[in-house]
Amino acid sequence: MPMSPALIRRALLALTAIGVLGAAFELTTEQHWKSAEQLIPWGALAFLGVAVLLMLVKDSLRLAAAVRLIALAVLVASAFGVYAHVAANYDAGPLDQRYATTWDALSAVTRWWYALTKAVGPAPPLAPGMLGQSALMLLLATLLRHRPTANDAVQGDPALQA
Repeated sequence: MPMSPALIRRALLALTAIGVLGAAFELTTEQHWKSAEQLIPWGALAFLGVAVLLMLVKDSLRLAAAVRLIALAVLVASAFGVYAHVAANYDAGPLDQRYATTWDALSAVTRWWYALTKAVGPAPPLAPGMLGQSALMLLLATLLRHRPTANDAVQGDPALQA
């Protein structure tokens, strides 16, 4: 039995909400509010949370378009966060006791790989990436209609003709 678009939409919204709550918990435990730059993910989480609530309350094409813009903005913020975390780790490379004497001798690819995989530096690149994942789930949820419209019956949806 195929899953209905409404069920898939609710599941995507639930996963988005879980991602938002998980990210908020992580940001809280890391006390991620010590600079203006660290407030960016909080704003992104607030926008995602409001967007999820709006999607649960109302189904309209105009709202879906607005939520898509929010999701895209959060994806951009997420990409910036991944970059900022990797760059911070890269900058910390020469300070790492394991690589302090050899950092400059490593290839650029190796140094960036170590920064990306958090072999050096304290910043987790996966954390802002998870914010992007939540935004992507929200974006996908906007592609599914919650309620069938009169147009669906005209187009021959068998579920509405029964």
